[in-house]
Amino acid sequence: MLTIAEILAQELGQKQEYVDNVISLMDEGNTIPFIARYRKEMHGAMDDTTLRALESRLNYLRNLQTRRDEVKKSIENQGKLTPELSAAIDNAATMTEVEDLYRPYKQKRRTRASVAREKGLEPLAAAIFAQDGQDPAMLAADYVDEDKGVSSIEDALAGASDIIAEDLSDDASIRKSLRELMSRKAVLNCKAENAEEDTVYRLYYDFNMPLSRLLDHQILAINRGEKEGILKPVIALPGNEGAALVCRAALKPTIHVSSFVRAAAEDAYARLILPSLQRELRADFVDRANKGAIRNFALNLKPLLMQPPVKGFVTMGLDPGYRNGCKVAVVDPTGKVLDTSVVYPTFSEKKKQEAISILSGLMRKHNVQHIAIGNGTASRETEAMTVELLRSFPDASYMIVSEAGASVYSASPLAAEEFPNYDVNLRSAVSIARRLQDPLAELVKIDPKAIGVGQYQHDCPQKELDSALGAVVEDCVNAVGVDVNTASRSLLQQVSGLTATTAKNIVVYREENGPFTSRTQLKKVPKLGPKAFEQSAGFLRVPESKELLDNTGVHPESYTAAKKLLELLGLRKGTDLSDLPEKLNAYGTAKAAADCGVGEPTLLDIVKELSKPGRDPRDELPAPILRKDVMEMKDLKPGMELTGTVRNVIDFGVFVDIGVHQDGLVHISQVANRRLKHPSEAVKVGDVVNVVVLEVDEKRHRISLSMKQAKQ
Repeated sequence: MLTIAEILAQELGQKQEYVDNVISLMDEGNTIPFIARYRKEMHGAMDDTTLRALESRLNYLRNLQTRRDEVKKSIENQGKLTPELSAAIDNAATMTEVEDLYRPYKQKRRTRASVAREKGLEPLAAAIFAQDGQDPAMLAADYVDEDKGVSSIEDALAGASDIIAEDLSDDASIRKSLRELMSRKAVLNCKAENAEEDTVYRLYYDFNMPLSRLLDHQILAINRGEKEGILKPVIALPGNEGAALVCRAALKPTIHVSSFVRAAAEDAYARLILPSLQRELRADFVDRANKGAIRNFALNLKPLLMQPPVKGFVTMGLDPGYRNGCKVAVVDPTGKVLDTSVVYPTFSEKKKQEAISILSGLMRKHNVQHIAIGNGTASRETEAMTVELLRSFPDASYMIVSEAGASVYSASPLAAEEFPNYDVNLRSAVSIARRLQDPLAELVKIDPKAIGVGQYQHDCPQKELDSALGAVVEDCVNAVGVDVNTASRSLLQQVSGLTATTAKNIVVYREENGPFTSRTQLKKVPKLGPKAFEQSAGFLRVPESKELLDNTGVHPESYTAAKKLLELLGLRKGTDLSDLPEKLNAYGTAKAAADCGVGEPTLLDIVKELSKPGRDPRDELPAPILRKDVMEMKDLKPGMELTGTVRNVIDFGVFVDIGVHQDGLVHISQVANRRLKHPSEAVKVGDVVNVVVLEVDEKRHRISLSMKQAKQ
């Protein structure tokens, strides 16, 4: 039997020694970002996604082994564990297979079969199931016993039938064969509880689809419709194949086939096995769809968090609204609040001109260069006012920013702690301004579920969703690095090796002692021990340090190697090192790595960091689209070619913001000139793409777009 490490090596296509090393590193308490970045020689440069897949599969296989041991122990305690059964349990590759094998020995609630066994009818069932030509009624005559509750031959036969049916239902091989058959040929039939009622689920009012072709978003939509009492789905296996399969397993191929055993087998299928497998298959498909939805959310969340920041500018945030007005916040290039206000541009033309006058004053006073507008209620009117405002400020521009989660954040204890002197509504305007300046730093303060780039994420198991999204946030934060002197507590606690407590202690320490001047100073922070320092130091930046390496992704454990490399190449720290990669190539990477005492992957990472100290990987991505004018849905015409930003990628297409307040849909068939299994194969959130307008339905607020018909 293969070990867990051998199974993982085969499944992931990785060398055995690399998998062994990763398992050891994880068991020692090292985090995924730390392993991915600073232990490349030990795992062959697996990326964080592969490492997380390994971690997830490792946990499953370990839980599977634990369950195998529990099941064997339980059966052994009953005195029924045979060498064959033990081997079968050890070779079971899934939890389902283990539970199938355990089923006959599992403590059951009181059933018709267990009642029959209590009446002493098990020997009768065995004799009938032997199918040796004896008449079941003749056999049953010996089991009629009023004292045991068997008052007639019919009672005895009914009890024997129940026992045979339950035994067949508990047969692992029958269940496995039937499960495979249903996976291939079963159909999901869906009807409406009330076909006269018009709902968003009308597409599924008379819906039939083979399970093998059922898509994740269809499963989740039907699931939600059922929860709301609108849809009634049923998994069915057309024809008589299911019952025939059970009969073939139960009946002996004799001249006189037992009609009694056939009837018991058909009863086992219809009453016990089919309902059980219907529930199981439904649960499996929902589980698959949930995992797909979680994977899709994570896929969209990463590029959203990694959107290029619009750094170094004074920014105005506008949180639109009707009744309570448009909330305004001006922040400096570091995100510090300079000014706030509330204007009422939707009340009347007079109020709109007053708003423009107030905002113009703020623009001039603080030299505002960018405006971030929330995309919620009254966003359209606020954008129109902004375009009018910018006629007097030709060098300024604006961008529509997703305000998903801003209201949740602004009412949170974290926001109250950060802005104790500001009204809840004004806090959201600050958040919107900061989302333009540094999306990652601001969005980490918000529950990822509230960011709104998924598909049915609120229907998914929340524990698994939180775990997956937390991993994405952690990977993004650590990929970018964190300025230890300006980062919020929320951002710091996402750093590898840090917790909410150590993040808070870092903030308290810098408030009491002033900015950090070196990475080693972090060791003075309470509760930040040697292991936490090892895991976090490489991801924390200290721009104020005299040590250049403290503002790079080079880990302190590699400082000696980095200095040795510069010495070998005749370079000095602090000078322009942009030509470092060329000098290394001339010297020889393998030779330099050996001379510096590190592996080649680590050496190449050191070179990358030294050649661009303080680099932000997000700066290499396409810049976000900043606008100066406004366009409305009525301005769109089929055939128009526009530039837009991808806002969401889901199973059946891509939603693109083309600047008209209503995202357009690029159906999966219009994404690329090749067949795609999923739109994410061609595009991701934040991508700037060219699209052609196919159709505009103003009444239903729908815009159909094509990417493949546009020049990319």
